[in-house]
Parts: sequence; structure tokens; C-alpha cells
Amino acid sequence: MKDSIGTWAPQWGLACIFAVILCTQVAAQGFAGLGQGGEGFALPEPDPQFVFPQDHGPHPDYRIEWWYLTASLQSGDGTRYGVQWTLFRSALSPEGPQVWMGHFGVTTPEDHFSGEKLARGGLGQAGVAATPFSAWIDDWELAGPTLDTLTLTSRTSEAGYDLDLRAQGPLVFHGADGFSVKSGSGQASYYYSQPFYEAAGVLSLPTGDVNVTGRAWLDREWSSQPLDADQEGWDWFSLHLDDGHRLMGFQLRGPQPYTYASWITPDGHLTPYADGALRLTPLAQSRVAGRDVPTDWRLELPAEGVDIEVRAVNPDSWQDTLFPYWEGPVTASGTHTADGYLEMTGYE
Repeated sequence: MKDSIGTWAPQWGLACIFAVILCTQVAAQGFAGLGQGGEGFALPEPDPQFVFPQDHGPHPDYRIEWWYLTASLQSGDGTRYGVQWTLFRSALSPEGPQVWMGHFGVTTPEDHFSGEKLARGGLGQAGVAATPFSAWIDDWELAGPTLDTLTLTSRTSEAGYDLDLRAQGPLVFHGADGFSVKSGSGQASYYYSQPFYEAAGVLSLPTGDVNVTGRAWLDREWSSQPLDADQEGWDWFSLHLDDGHRLMGFQLRGPQPYTYASWITPDGHLTPYADGALRLTPLAQSRVAGRDVPTDWRLELPAEGVDIEVRAVNPDSWQDTLFPYWEGPVTASGTHTADGYLEMTGYE
């Protein structure tokens, strides 16, 4: 596994230093402090009324949000690759400064490359604009005239990518019309996705440039306390099934594991499945970055006739970032065949 050293933006300043200290102190309150109380911040409420394109932009009244894109790709010879790009916004206090964090990932069957940038808000170094859409941190950027037509450009000293993304279906809204419950105690976020991108472009690798095509998925989520304090991490799947359906499912781990699934038809109709409908069973573990991580899974959603085995393209897909986690492309076989992405946090 090859991990690029995190890139610390040159003017990130005291605000980001404080953010690092704060997040380290509250790391026991859910993964990366996401179980910390959201006192003083706005909280998600049922029956959300989204307004677009404005809601593609930031929501500074909430403590945390992200713009998160993954792409499952192939070259002309059938070799599988994966790309991840995420921009996080975090508020240190209800009246305090905003800080930004960017994550980068490129996965091949043999290698994984990761990168990280941190920035302070208000300096133009990082941010998001809704119209035309642009999300950036330094020279890492996801941008386009609308969310339907985007380009993604990022690189580290080891690897990079330039991708064009074209949406072939509508946005989908998880949970109850975008109000996504994350625990039995009622913690929640606003959560929608664009799971219908066709992707094409170039990966820049140490071995040379590779032309790729595939499918991509963008998640948008914001909250002020998305996890319960005793939830230690999650296992999250986004899958493009070869019959045109999409499946998003997650398990939040804690004393009482909590699950959810979205079943998405080829035309974008979403059926939500509440806690207990999705069954996730680890099948095999890999030794990654000095810890055991389940990189093969059995995923069952009986209500939709789904019983599949999900396997990592590269078990060593470790993101060596401020809050380290596993993130990489996967394939699936069984009642359905699929490709997509798996993210796993909280494995210490």
C-alpha cells in the first residue's frame, strides 16, 4: 500500500489547529467526534423542504457537512480502479470559524494512494458555491455549470485524476424524503445523493496515465450530531447493480447496531428500509495498517431478493488521514452482480 503524505494547506492557521485539538478530544464521542452534542447549532427536522440549487451549497448553521464522490472505474483491458474525493466543512462553534478538510483516494488492484488537505474558511482557499457549482480546496476541485455536469480534478505527488461526470438520472433522498435517521435515539442528518453519474477520464499513476470509464456516486449530507455518542463507526456500501438498480446501505456499530438501506430503481424511485431490514455479515478480514478490517461481506436485503458477496478490489485501501479509515472499490456477486464502493470507519 502506498499512501501520500497529507498536504497541509499553507495558511490553515489557528482555526484548523483548534479543530484538530477539538476533534481529538471528542473522538470517543462517536467516530471523529460525530457523536458530540450539537448544542447551539441547527438540527435536522423531519419533513425537510430542500431548495435547489441552494442546498447544493454550504449550511453553516449546522456543525458538519460533506460533498463526497466515489467512482468505480475500468480501463480498456478490464482492470478495475477506484476514485474517492471528499470535501468536509466543520464549524468549531455556532458563532465561530469554519474549517475545511479535503480527502483524496486512488485505488488500483496493487496500490492505494491517499491525500489530505486542511484549510481555514473565509480566505478563499476552500469553499463551495451552489451556482454555478464549485467545491474546492486549493487546486482540488469538483465543478460544473450544474450538479448534473461536473469535472473532477485532483492530484498529489504520487497520483491524480481528471474525470468528467454526467448524470443519467435524478437525485434521490434517503430515509424519509431526505431525513436520514442514524440511531435508535433519533440522531439524524439531511441526506441525498446523485447515484447516476457516468464517468470518463484519465488516472495519473506512477506507471503512467490510464484512460478509464465507469459509474460514480455523489453523496450530500449535513447535520450537527449525526451519530449517537456510543456509535464507534460505520460500514457503508454504495453499489451499482448491473440490472440498473442502485443500493445504498450502512451499519452503524455500537452496543445496538443500527442499519438502513435505500433500494433505488433505474428510473430513480427510492424505497427506504429501516433498521433490521438489511443484514451485513463479515466473511473475511484483512490485516491493514496494523489492524484487522473486514474486506469481504455478505449483504442481504430479503425484501428485494438481494443476497450477495461483496469483495474489495484491493484490501489495502487505507486512507492515512487525520481520522484514518478504509475506503475502496468493491465488486459483488450472487443474486446480483455489481460494482461500487465500501467505506469503513472506527477500526482501531
